Amino acid sequence: MTATDGVDYTPAELDRDATFYVAGHRGLVGSAIVRRLQAAGFTNIVGKTSAELDLKNRDAVFDYLGEIKPRYLVLAAAKVGGILANSTYPVDFLSDNLRIQSNVLDAALANNVERVAFLGSSCIYPKYAEQPIREDSLLTGHLEPTNDAYAIAKIAGILNIQAVRRQYGLPWISAMPTNLYGPNDNFSPTGSHVLPALIRRYDEAAKTGAGSVTNWGTGTPRREFLHSDDMADAVLHLLEHYDGPEQVNVGTGTDVTIRQIADTIADVVGFHGDTDWDTTKPDGTPQKLLDVSKLTDAGWTSKITLQDGLDRTVAWYRNHADTLRA
Repeated sequence: MTATDGVDYTPAELDRDATFYVAGHRGLVGSAIVRRLQAAGFTNIVGKTSAELDLKNRDAVFDYLGEIKPRYLVLAAAKVGGILANSTYPVDFLSDNLRIQSNVLDAALANNVERVAFLGSSCIYPKYAEQPIREDSLLTGHLEPTNDAYAIAKIAGILNIQAVRRQYGLPWISAMPTNLYGPNDNFSPTGSHVLPALIRRYDEAAKTGAGSVTNWGTGTPRREFLHSDDMADAVLHLLEHYDGPEQVNVGTGTDVTIRQIADTIADVVGFHGDTDWDTTKPDGTPQKLLDVSKLTDAGWTSKITLQDGLDRTVAWYRNHADTLRA
């Protein structure tokens, strides 16, 4: 199936009865996308856990997509982690993500998947990109060293989407979210991103009555945070309203310092002790604020405030404390 086969690929409302495969449907983003699709009336949403289908196994991926024949696909599956995990296991983050992406996207092409959305990360942009970061900042400077392997894998995914568009004319797209948080996040002490790591740290300190909490770095870097339910809503909107080769930034357009987010989380969980900062540890990129004008022009803006999102996420974390990812 190509753009020359007579099919009209102009973005429009998706068929609610078509098979829709969400790769990574149990994760932070994938589970939010499933919830959003269900709310929108989709009746045939499919997915497999990593135990059921190893996306690094090329033959297994091709067999599965050949079996289900999805019309739509969102690639939300990835090996992800925070600064510590990315710095410690760069080979894993590069190799695993390249294999997941090439397997799923190649199998999607082989099985004539009409509409694909590849989800990346704001870490694809240069460490010192002009703020707010525009989509055309891609490949214009050096990456942040602590997560460059992961970033290179995600950049390869974007180029894969662009290559399919050039060679086959299919309306596949890429979306680059800012820092995400919400239900089904990874709250593990060693593998989580900054916001879930802070939630766990401050909540445990509040429960034990600890007098202080120590965080990495200076607390001065600025970060933008988007709730996963907002991300899911944006993905569906883009699938129905956007068709272009350039990746689309997905965020709120506002940011806060790590120190500010730490203070807010401490307040939400009821921690009243001191916060110390270990300045021997890395800060990462000084600022990552996305320019979301392309997304706004496509007709979408975020709806969940940071305070509301944090309240909901802390409540979810506490309700699922016994079943969290290790």
